[in-house]
Amino acid sequence: MIQFSFIIPVYNRPNQIKELLESFKGFTCGNPFEIVIIEDGSTLGCSEIVERYQDALDISYYQKPNTGPGDSRNFGMRHAKGNYFIILDSDVLVPPDYLSHVSTFLTHSYVDCFGGADAAHHSFSRLQKAINYTMTSFFTTGGIRGSKKAVQHFEPRSFNMGISKKAFEATSGFAKIHPGEDPDLSHRIAQAGFNTAFVPNIAVFHKRRVSWSSFMVQVKKFGLVRPILNKWHPQGAKITFWLPTLFIGFTVASLFLGIFYHWLFLLPLVSYVAIILTDASIKTKNLSIGFMAVLAMFIQFFGYGYGFLKATIFIHWLEKDPQKQFPKLFFK
Repeated sequence: MIQFSFIIPVYNRPNQIKELLESFKGFTCGNPFEIVIIEDGSTLGCSEIVERYQDALDISYYQKPNTGPGDSRNFGMRHAKGNYFIILDSDVLVPPDYLSHVSTFLTHSYVDCFGGADAAHHSFSRLQKAINYTMTSFFTTGGIRGSKKAVQHFEPRSFNMGISKKAFEATSGFAKIHPGEDPDLSHRIAQAGFNTAFVPNIAVFHKRRVSWSSFMVQVKKFGLVRPILNKWHPQGAKITFWLPTLFIGFTVASLFLGIFYHWLFLLPLVSYVAIILTDASIKTKNLSIGFMAVLAMFIQFFGYGYGFLKATIFIHWLEKDPQKQFPKLFFK
């Protein structure tokens, strides 16, 4: 019998934990589950918030020094009572039927690791909805963060990820790199002989970053860490990882040629922007979010593309040690 434990590291997010725990109260599935919250060296703790929900939910709460989200998840899994762990970010909301869909999927198609998509809740801000669009749209990421066409060999992400106790013990869990600890673990799970899968209908509502500057920092880190992962797991390297970097060159060339030679050189770039604007506006039913999605797209591609090129030069071309070259991507 599968016994579920939700593993949630938190760092200075008491309000988000309150909203997440409130969403757990709406679960429609009869499967028993526990919630394990790991306070990762926060200065703004959530102990008082957790205490309010102790009577309604089975919660274990731990406090520890700051060692990063990956190590905190490992801590939580070691202390959990269940035999199947579901890992969530602290800034998500879980839909009422989440666990029932997970339980049904694993009953009929058991895997030792699964992942799900993320989406924007109707209550989210326009900025959060714009960032969600650019992080999940086919026109910006190819839908790699979760689609029904990617059921097999899917690389789960830690905002919505399941892993069996058996797979955790075989791999020792997450490494101390961040971000990038989730695709690294996905690769090591596959190398250990376990299957992974994408589970439809379990999208969580992911709040993501709440400012343009924090979003830029995040996507730049995503770009920096990818060449490191490619070095660790060369079998997972893809030519598509270069697309954001190539987009920077494409944008610069289009603007230069369009301004100094002929305006027709701007047409491909303008057409792509029009597609993003139209698609985002239709999907969110809001024109202003469409315009914000265009800005989010440029920030995502330029931030990731720059970070990817920089790390590729240092890690692959100059053969620098990743931890020494980019110490802020690693926890001790």
